[in-house]
Amino acid sequence: MSEHRFESRQAALRQGVRDAMGAPVLVLFTGMIGFGAMCRANNLDVWFATATSFLMFALPGQVVMLEMIITGSSLLAIGLAVSLTSTRFITMAVTLFPQLHEKDRNPKLFASVHMMAMTAWAVSMREFAHMAPQYRLSYFLGLAFPCWLISVPGTALGYVIAGQVSAPVTLGLLFINPLFFLLTFTEVKPWANRLAILVGCLLGPMFYTLDRDTSLLTTGLVAGSFAYWVDKRFIRRVRGVSA
Repeated sequence: MSEHRFESRQAALRQGVRDAMGAPVLVLFTGMIGFGAMCRANNLDVWFATATSFLMFALPGQVVMLEMIITGSSLLAIGLAVSLTSTRFITMAVTLFPQLHEKDRNPKLFASVHMMAMTAWAVSMREFAHMAPQYRLSYFLGLAFPCWLISVPGTALGYVIAGQVSAPVTLGLLFINPLFFLLTFTEVKPWANRLAILVGCLLGPMFYTLDRDTSLLTTGLVAGSFAYWVDKRFIRRVRGVSA
C-alpha cells in the first residue's frame, strides 16, 4: 500500500473504526468479560469493576489490583504494583507517537494516551507504515476509541453472567487479549521481535517457577535483551553482507 491510502483524516478515522470492529473489539470485550466475572466471584461491587475498566483501561493492571485487594494489600503496595505493570505503556508511547505528524505531537496528545492498549498499539505499529504521517493519529483514534468504549459493557456483562461461567473459562477469556497481541506482533517485519517472542515463550515458564511475582518483567528483560544482541551481532551483519 502507498502513502496515498487515505484522502483525508476523516477517511483514516473511519478506517480505524472499521478495523477495530473486528478482532480488536471482540478480543478486548471477551477479556473484560473475564475480569468482570472475577470481580463478582470475589464479591467486589459492579460499579467498582466497571469504573476500573473505564478509568484504568489496562487489563493486566486491573487483574493485579484485584488480586492485591483480595489479599488485603495496602493502598501504597497496590499503587506501586499497578504502576509497575503499566510501565509497558512507556515503551508503547515512545515507539508509536514519534511516528505521528509533527503537528499532532502537541500537549493535546496526552488525552489520547489513555486509549493506548496492547491491541491498538500492535495494530497501529503494523498499519502506520502504509499511511502518510498526517493520517496516523486519526487512524489510531478510530481504532482505539471503540476498544475503550467496549470495555465497560464487557465488564458489566461478565459481572452479570459470572455464576454461569466456570473459573477455567474465566481465566481463558483473560488470556485472549495477550494472545491476540502476540499473534499480531509476529507480523511486524524485524526478526528481532519474533526472536524475542520465541525466547520469551521458552523462558517464561522457567522464570515463573523461580519467582512468579517478577517472572513477567524478568522474561521480557532477558528475552528482549537477548533478541536485540543477536539482531545487532549477527542478523544485521548477515543482511549487510548479502546486500
